[in-house]
Amino acid sequence: MNMADTIADRTMVIERVIDAPLNRVWSAWTDPNALPRWWGPEGFSCRTARIDLREGGEWVFDMIGPDGTVYPNHHRYHLFDRQSGIDYTLHWGENGPKHADASARFEDLGGRTKVTLTMTFVTTAEYETAIGFGAAELGQETLAKLERFAGEEISR
Repeated sequence: MNMADTIADRTMVIERVIDAPLNRVWSAWTDPNALPRWWGPEGFSCRTARIDLREGGEWVFDMIGPDGTVYPNHHRYHLFDRQSGIDYTLHWGENGPKHADASARFEDLGGRTKVTLTMTFVTTAEYETAIGFGAAELGQETLAKLERFAGEEISR
């Protein structure tokens, strides 16, 4: 198996067209007060320890499930640019083991925005585990929350 096949076997892509202009979507993603308010699947909330949304920055937070389960997270940002998008590494908790490289891309569709999330997991087994617990569907729920949040911000 070549390296391209290996990467393809452990990469998840989630897309959604958000009914909000690019500037609203970008703002929701890059405002340290806004991001924790919509990030995560339905019923989940975020408790932030540190947030610095910029190239070289990081977000250390817990996602808290509807049943109270705490999922420690640490995002390290490598690229943070409105035109190019956002690239980051996901870690299991602060300075924990890396579990994926991720990116968010934003395409202006004239009043609407196409968001493409890509996650390349460290191993195929981690990818398969993520597929098994419904990560793609949970990612769609997260983007639906982003769409609602961006829409609410427009109507204010």
